Amino acid sequence: MKLTWQVKAPVTSLKRFLNQQGVSHRVFSDLKQNGTIYVNGTVVTPAVSLQVGDEVAVTLPAETADPDVATSTVPITVLFENRDWLVVDKPAGLNVVPGPANRTDTLVNRIKGHWADIQAENQVPHILTRLDRFTSGIVWVARHRLANSLASQLQAQHHLDKRYLAIVSGQLAQDHGIIDEPLASDPTGYNQMVSPAGKPAQTEYWVQERFADATVVAVKLHTGRTHQIRAHFAYLGHPLVGDQLYDGPLIGAMTRQALHAHTLRFTDPFTQEERVFESSVPADWQQLLTQLRSE
Repeated sequence: MKLTWQVKAPVTSLKRFLNQQGVSHRVFSDLKQNGTIYVNGTVVTPAVSLQVGDEVAVTLPAETADPDVATSTVPITVLFENRDWLVVDKPAGLNVVPGPANRTDTLVNRIKGHWADIQAENQVPHILTRLDRFTSGIVWVARHRLANSLASQLQAQHHLDKRYLAIVSGQLAQDHGIIDEPLASDPTGYNQMVSPAGKPAQTEYWVQERFADATVVAVKLHTGRTHQIRAHFAYLGHPLVGDQLYDGPLIGAMTRQALHAHTLRFTDPFTQEERVFESSVPADWQQLLTQLRSE
């Protein structure tokens, strides 16, 4: 894969210039060992001096599929795909990455099958926004090392806007709120819990619709802790409907946590375009909302 930039201001070194383009130290090291660097069409070494107006291009080696990862032929729902990104609509009940319980048919296995079908140059999925097994919605994937590095920087700088929809039990009193409570692993179980010893966590929400026994909320994460939304609303005394791990009530046909990764927004670091993706809520959501609205 070849990427090209133009030098628009004086720089002290090739490494510094590429770092300004988002090339991390790790990617630069890989580039020196396995890639090729061009300045104005000529192959050069990393010690090259750059001048304003120079065209710098690099080729990164293809990322071949891991033979230890099984290939699944089950199709995926692709919301967007280009050279750099893959955005997938994940169904509830599907693990994102292989693990002891499932090594052959997770989202990663299905992406491997999809990329084999289209004969993609790079065949290693870099998962950027991981979801719990029973959470549905948008999963963002980088298609190569540099995209992964740039996306990680966007996340670290809080330039990624992820919004969820959740149905929580009971009625929230406030139309808008921020839950600012640290989270830590519960030493007695698999859940997360609010604890002074935990890591900082901030969850912002807006009430969308109220019912007798439940409230629909839009949620924005300002941090990315494990089970953050689920643990924070449980702490408020309003666990998500269907979330049995956090003692959420079962209502209607919703037998999993009522949590859906609804929208994703970011400025594409390669093109500077504003990227916005949206996933519609699945059938079990629609059924539950129909039931709540009829009561």
